[in-house]
Amino acid sequence: MIENKNKIQATKKTRKLIIIMLVAILIVGTIFAALLYINDYYKAKSVAKRALISNEKVTVEEKQDYYIFKPNKKNVKEAIIFYPGAKVEETAYSQLASKFAESGYEFFIVKMPMRLAILKQNAADDIISDKKNNNIKNWTLMGHSMGGAMAANYTAGNQKKVDRLVLLAAYGTKDLSKSKVKVLSICGDKDKVINRSSLKKNKSNLPKDTVSCTLNGANHAQYGNYGKQKSDGKATISANEQQEMVLDLYLGTFKEKN
Repeated sequence: MIENKNKIQATKKTRKLIIIMLVAILIVGTIFAALLYINDYYKAKSVAKRALISNEKVTVEEKQDYYIFKPNKKNVKEAIIFYPGAKVEETAYSQLASKFAESGYEFFIVKMPMRLAILKQNAADDIISDKKNNNIKNWTLMGHSMGGAMAANYTAGNQKKVDRLVLLAAYGTKDLSKSKVKVLSICGDKDKVINRSSLKKNKSNLPKDTVSCTLNGANHAQYGNYGKQKSDGKATISANEQQEMVLDLYLGTFKEKN
């Protein structure tokens, strides 16, 4: 009897040890997978990193939750809040931001948790409500890919805060059809990443006066400077040209005197 009890106790201890080891392996494996996922993202190219350096036209500052590009001029009243694409380093959009700042707009690039805008859709709130930004009278939400989708969804729920919405290879899933927000939707004809059927289907969510533009030669990735994106089409124009087109369309569409 004593031997049987000892065997049973030993078996229970072995089972507990096995369970503890399996749980530990699962936890370690989960942490390892999470670290791999977090570190697997599109990194900013050198041209984007150079755009982080302030110059005679633009001052660049890094804050805890965003980068801000400020034009070196007084009385700036227009600002753009940018939501980056999924798994893209936020600084990859520095060249685009610098172009807008040189044209007289303050440009905020938001730092997203795990570089996923879906995890911080309301990131614009803190920037808009910050008293340091009381000089800004008109706000534009701009986003690329998933960032654009989240910018659109934020705008749908905050229409009194947002004046304009710019979608770069993106679409929103919430109804903005009766909104007074002015919308510019841009997509490249070489973009092989965006779901065209979903883009068409969700067009009805946008206001009737939405300006929709197709950029000839543009692909999905070149709104930023992070290299080729998986499954994307080959652009026949440079990233610099594609970003210049975005700026020109913005200025032409909204005709702001900044």
